[in-house]
Amino acid sequence: MTTYGYARTSTVEQVAGLADQVAKLKAAGCTDQTIYQEQISSVKMADRVEFAKVLAKLTKGDVLVFTSLSRVARSMIHMIEIEAAVAAAGASIRILDMNVDTSTPNGRLTFNLFGSIAQFERENMLERQKVGIAAAKAEGKYTGRAPTAQAQAAKVLSLHAKGVTKQDIAAACSIGIASVYRILKAAA
Repeated sequence: MTTYGYARTSTVEQVAGLADQVAKLKAAGCTDQTIYQEQISSVKMADRVEFAKVLAKLTKGDVLVFTSLSRVARSMIHMIEIEAAVAAAGASIRILDMNVDTSTPNGRLTFNLFGSIAQFERENMLERQKVGIAAAKAEGKYTGRAPTAQAQAAKVLSLHAKGVTKQDIAAACSIGIASVYRILKAAA
């Protein structure tokens, strides 16, 4: 039985947040060798290479630990899919901030209840965000988010010219692999 941990922040600027998650995972029994971490937006869930690696490692009796549900999934449907994949491997999930352990019937019930509440909260937050953006646009104050991947275009092109693999370019630039492909396609 191995206790694996997964930590994620949305941007590379959230260094303290990632360090805090790693410290909590270590306190929960994970080691440097069993903690997988990445800095990638939850919008790009399909690009989470480290998360895919930890899921592939899980075997019967293992435990996958997260500090928070929001570090793992964007919706309850997504979280249920993740939990099903973990359960199919014979492993369980522990979520520290909710004190949930899916290896027990009570933990599974709590997991499903809190997951529904988390999705409700996320949907409310997104609705408030839309209202705020609409108000800012009406006042002419909305400029949108700065494109993070495009800001790395010169570095992507330079690394590609040196023969660096697309996956390594993505890691070096802290962007998703799909962004690397888009930048290379636009430059072609």
